[in-house]
Amino acid sequence: RTLPHIMGVTFGFPFLLLCVALGLVNVFKLYPLIQIILKYLGTIFLIYLAYKISFSGSQNQEKKNQNPVKFIETFIFQFLNPKAVIASIIVVSTYINPGENFVNYTTQIIILALLVSVTSITLWTFLGKFMRKFATNEKFIKWFNYVMSTLLISCIATFYY
Repeated sequence: RTLPHIMGVTFGFPFLLLCVALGLVNVFKLYPLIQIILKYLGTIFLIYLAYKISFSGSQNQEKKNQNPVKFIETFIFQFLNPKAVIASIIVVSTYINPGENFVNYTTQIIILALLVSVTSITLWTFLGKFMRKFATNEKFIKWFNYVMSTLLISCIATFYY
C-alpha cells in the first residue's frame, strides 16, 4: 500500500526538478505571479493536510483499504509542495548553468534527486512502520497527530519569513 506513495515522491520530485531546469525558472521570471499562486495553493493544501492529520485517529484495517494513496496524487503533490518547488528552483539556479554542460549537469542533478528521493521517502516509511508499534492507544495517536500537524504548520510559516 505504501509503494504508490514511495514511487510518487521518487519520480515526482526529480520530474519537478527537470521541469524547472528546462524552463520553469524562466516562466517564473517572466510571470512571478505563477510562483506566488503556487506558494498559496501549496500553503492551503498543507494547512488542509495539517487539519486532516490533527483530527485523524487510529484507523481500522477496513477503513485503511478504502482510500490508499495513489501514485498520481503523490506525484502531482510535488508540484504543489512549496518546499519542493523552492528547493528545485534553488538547485537549478545554483548548480545548473545554461551552456555546453547543461545536459551533463542536469542529468547529474536528476540522478542525485532520484537517489535522495527514494532514500528519504523509504526511510520515512520505515520510521512510520516503527512508530506504529508505539501507537497502541488512542491517546498516543491523538497527541502524536497534534504534534505532527503543529510541526507542519510551523514549517508553513517559514515560507513567509
